[in-house]
Amino acid sequence: MTHEIAISRIFNAPRKLVYQAFVDPDQLALWFGPVGASVPRDTVDIHPRVGGHMRFVMTLDEDPSFRNPIEATFTEVIENELLVAEMQAEGVPGVEGTLHCALRLEFHDEGVGKTRLELRQGPFAEEIGDQTKSGWESSFTKLDVLL
Repeated sequence: MTHEIAISRIFNAPRKLVYQAFVDPDQLALWFGPVGASVPRDTVDIHPRVGGHMRFVMTLDEDPSFRNPIEATFTEVIENELLVAEMQAEGVPGVEGTLHCALRLEFHDEGVGKTRLELRQGPFAEEIGDQTKSGWESSFTKLDVLL
């Protein structure tokens, strides 16, 4: 059985700043990955345009030899509003070989100086989806601090 995850999250920052946190390599390296994981800046390469890509490697703070390479190709990009990509990731716990999925990020104004992020990702096996959702939510606690 496969399903898609959906997360709606309000950030206390303007839409442009939240969007930039996803497309600026320096910022992405500061927050991406659940608590206990990190993304070395030298692994991050992002070109936010249709046909462009996002590539980086997530490692574990306790085991830097663990490598989780992630690559996405953007299929839709509207600056400060929308990022849609086809993703593939290797080294995902519980997944044999390469994980393939779609990712959709919508950035919406939510009152003065706030942003509502709508995230959809999948399809996944249910347990991988649960793990992925927890990972995003943990990452977002780091993004809150950055913003």
